[in-house]
Amino acid sequence: MLTPSTAPPFPFREGALFLIDKPQGWTSFDVVNKLRWKIRKHLGLKKFKVGHAGTLDPMATGLLNLCVGQWTKELKQLEGLDKRYTGTIKLGATTPSFDAETEEDAFFPTEHLTLDMLRETALRFTGDIEQVPPMYSAVKVDGQPLYKRARRGEHIEVQPRPVTVHEFALDNFTGTSVDFAISCSKGTYIRTLANDLAEAAGSGGYLTALRRTAVGPYNIEDAWQLDDLLEVIDQL
Repeated sequence: MLTPSTAPPFPFREGALFLIDKPQGWTSFDVVNKLRWKIRKHLGLKKFKVGHAGTLDPMATGLLNLCVGQWTKELKQLEGLDKRYTGTIKLGATTPSFDAETEEDAFFPTEHLTLDMLRETALRFTGDIEQVPPMYSAVKVDGQPLYKRARRGEHIEVQPRPVTVHEFALDNFTGTSVDFAISCSKGTYIRTLANDLAEAAGSGGYLTALRRTAVGPYNIEDAWQLDDLLEVIDQL
């Protein structure tokens, strides 16, 4: 596996892997663009390759793996690694995007829900399962991302995709929300798991918080805060 860069000097041209703790509200491309601009400025180059391995939604925080220079050729091996997440599901309502990025559009009872019931229901979404990607996603149908069609009010039938959920643990149930920890394969939509879990339990649900804590052997505890990394590069 690639060894992350934790301190200068950074081998930008030869290739480096940076573990970044993505801030909330930033797209994955925002992070890539910011780091690319900083490295180009440092090296005095008009072009420089930077890429990420596995998109995080703007609402989400956590581990984003960025390869620079020659190591951008290794992005595919990083994209295929299992991932771990923590977060919170609000119960009793749904949104079109399955997260807090869009407004609530339907409401459901929660009085019958218990933590034991939700844990038992989560077992149905553990192991090798088939999952339909959400309409608000970057999955392309006929060459166009689903989220663009969703914003136009279109609804497209999307074929389910095989994914593997190694662990779906639930805790801190309040009656209207529950926390989770998930370990899963590449391509798993946590938003869809939240929606499907609540629906299967006879209610509704959507993500209000999501944090990626690990990608394969790489952990959030070893990640750079983006501003700290940019400041270090400024000082080189």
